Amino acid sequence: MTPDELADRLDAAATRRGPAIRDRVDHVGTLAVARIRANASGRPGPNVITGAYRASWRSETRAIPYGAQCTIGTSAPQRRRLEFGFWDMTDSLGRHFFQPPYPHVGPAIPRIDADLRDGLRDAIGEAFT
Repeated sequence: MTPDELADRLDAAATRRGPAIRDRVDHVGTLAVARIRANASGRPGPNVITGAYRASWRSETRAIPYGAQCTIGTSAPQRRRLEFGFWDMTDSLGRHFFQPPYPHVGPAIPRIDADLRDGLRDAIGEAFT
C-alpha cells in the first residue's frame, strides 16, 4: 500500500467513523434501557405494581463531533428511593419510614460498560473496512 492509498483509506475511515459510533451508542442505549427494565421487574430490584415506573426509562442519543452521547434515565419521582432506599425518614405528619434499596441500575452498569466497549470496537473496525 502506498502512502497515498493509506491516506485515502484513512480519510474514508474518518468519514465513516462518526455515523458508525452513533449507531453503536444508540444500540447500547436501547440495550441499557432493556437491562434496567428487566432488573426493575422484581427482586432483587423493585416489584412491578403498575409497570409505569419500568416503562418510564428512556434512552436519548445525540450526535457530537466524531461520535455520540447517550443519556439514559427516568423522570419518575421514586427513582432514587427505589435504587438507594432510605434508612431513617420522618415525614411532615410524624410518620417514620424505612425502605431498603432495590438496586436495578447499579447491577446493569457492568454489562452496559461491556456492551459499549464491544460496540465501539466494532464501530472502529467497521470504519476501517
